[in-house]
Amino acid sequence: MPRLVLASSSRWRRQLLDRLGLPYAWANPAIDESPCPGESPRALVQRLALAKASHVAEQYPAHLVIGSDQVAVFEDTILGKPGDTATARHQLARFSGQRVRFLTGLALIDTGSGRHWVCHECYDVVFRQLGETEIARYVEREQPLDSAGSFRMEGLGIALFEKLEGDDPNTLIGLPLIRLCALLREAGLDPLGDG
Repeated sequence: MPRLVLASSSRWRRQLLDRLGLPYAWANPAIDESPCPGESPRALVQRLALAKASHVAEQYPAHLVIGSDQVAVFEDTILGKPGDTATARHQLARFSGQRVRFLTGLALIDTGSGRHWVCHECYDVVFRQLGETEIARYVEREQPLDSAGSFRMEGLGIALFEKLEGDDPNTLIGLPLIRLCALLREAGLDPLGDG
């Protein structure tokens, strides 16, 4: 059994974690992701990242459990996953020529020692001017209905942007690998170690 566990059913997060070349298991955390009244985006993603890791940690003694959560924020409003085509088109039309901030919460729990770390990373996306036809074409081709912000950076979504701003582009996909590597080293698991 690998020492590392990813508390996520997201194939995108698994693909990112695969890049580190570390053996790991993954499990679906299945938690309520509703925001609390008055909760800030930063507090929300940190709370949910820790809740996901904590839920899975109960099943994995002596493991390092990773939790992550992401929200998109536009005009001080937290945007959820669109869920349907009309909402995805509406979100993308609102984003045309605008900046959208993505906050990704990251948690790591060492179930052996009881220590845990929680943080968040930000990444900004500046959308280019988008027409109705290209928005409709994008949504039809990519079907980003389960993606915060109605696009997939790891797919055709890159065609929607004018520029990207942030420290780690992996943050935008949902797992900030630079910060994760730092946390893993602090917990005693060096991705560049000899195993």
